[in-house]
Amino acid sequence: MSRTLVITYSYTGTGRKLAQLLRAQHGWAQGEVLELRPRAGAWGTLRCVLDSLLRRHPPVRYAGPPIKAFDSVVLIAPIWVGRIAAPMRSFVAAFANELPDMALISVAGSAKSPPAADEVSGIAQRTPLLTAAFTAQEVVDGSCAARLRAFGDALRARRHGAPVRPVEISSQSV
Repeated sequence: MSRTLVITYSYTGTGRKLAQLLRAQHGWAQGEVLELRPRAGAWGTLRCVLDSLLRRHPPVRYAGPPIKAFDSVVLIAPIWVGRIAAPMRSFVAAFANELPDMALISVAGSAKSPPAADEVSGIAQRTPLLTAAFTAQEVVDGSCAARLRAFGDALRARRHGAPVRPVEISSQSV
């Protein structure tokens, strides 16, 4: 049985809520990306926008079990101004060589968010095995549960060590 770690960065708590649901559905462990300089108020929101537009890498730290103890990780990150949240960008850049097989879940304010997998692939120099995108509203109202379970089931079902082509779990596939 493969061991999976869910790693999240959450500015508003929406990604954390999604991670907790995924963990509850599959019994996986969780780690979290934390910023060294917290964001608060209007200035914090402005920093989110600027960090995204300028593709900055703010300093972060990882809190959780050792990444190398897992066969796969699920990264859960918000989308800010069309890009992966800067703290998750920093984490992927810093830990790219330690990350085992990756899957990616993005959370955005609208359904028209761009694919985050391309950005993560460029940073980590490899493509996530599985991707999914959710809106913040789906997470808040709980309508994401079935698709999230399908995502976790698909990741769990992959045969360890077998070649896997990248797949995206969309609302049309459930």
